[in-house]
Amino acid sequence: MKQVVVIGGGTGVFTVLTGLKNYNFHLSAIVTTADNGGSSGVLREEFGILPPGDIRRGLVALSSESSVLANLFNYRFENGTGLKGHSFGNLFLTALERVTGDFNQAIKEAVKILGIKGKIIPVTLDYTRLFARLENDFLVVGESNIDVPKHDGSLFIKEVFLNPKPKANKDAIKAIKDADIIIVGPGDLYTSIIPNFLVKGIKETIKKCRAKKVYVCNVMTKYGETNKFTAEDFFATLEKYLGKGVIDYFLVNIEKPKNYYLSKYRKEKAELVKYNRKALNHWKKPKTVFACLLRKGPLLRHDPDKLAKSIVKLLNPVR
Repeated sequence: MKQVVVIGGGTGVFTVLTGLKNYNFHLSAIVTTADNGGSSGVLREEFGILPPGDIRRGLVALSSESSVLANLFNYRFENGTGLKGHSFGNLFLTALERVTGDFNQAIKEAVKILGIKGKIIPVTLDYTRLFARLENDFLVVGESNIDVPKHDGSLFIKEVFLNPKPKANKDAIKAIKDADIIIVGPGDLYTSIIPNFLVKGIKETIKKCRAKKVYVCNVMTKYGETNKFTAEDFFATLEKYLGKGVIDYFLVNIEKPKNYYLSKYRKEKAELVKYNRKALNHWKKPKTVFACLLRKGPLLRHDPDKLAKSIVKLLNPVR
């Protein structure tokens, strides 16, 4: 059975796992643990646990009863002293951590309890915080403040870093070493994807491992992170943190949504990611794969099934 590792966070990992779980793969998701916003941030500060938000999304994605589990795990309490704002899934993982005394073990127990085939792996078990230095040298502290900017979101991010510097979770290192294919993204570039490569040992292991490596480019830009980014900009930024010549395939969406769907995103200062097909076709490495990957409807995101089919073709190329 092929070992497939997905690296990222947020809805991107959820999308990839949702599509690939319908194939005969052993799936492992390595997710960032630098989230400090919302329910995850509160639980992190009050209980001293790693943020459970992306872990919860991964569990839901890999569940065979995803519709029921998604509604339960994503249910957010709207009232109740101490409960308001928290999702059931985050509280479930927090309780398991209290029972087992170890967050990594709590996730493994959750996988057993929910009958999930696959693994959800925190990239690090160390406490850390994400920082972003903007082009004007202003320092933004915390993932949530980068994700939803209180500063001028039109300013480009010069660099991101973690402090304290964490070391990799041993389970994450093993999953990467054993992988047949590693899928990076899609997801918020600076808050969901790059933080994984800032963890000591992760990018070094990826560079050495035998797996095919795929980077899935985002469909839309994001205000505060990737303003005006082209596909080429996304890839150049990823290489800055992962290293050159590591990625084998660059997966780029070519499907265009209806204009009235784009109008909502324009209000959020987000745009469809553009690309230079001629330039990308001339790249020797990575090989750029163009595909129609957009889901139907107003949410401009990758379609899980379309994305999975494109990835499967890379694992089993037609000769």
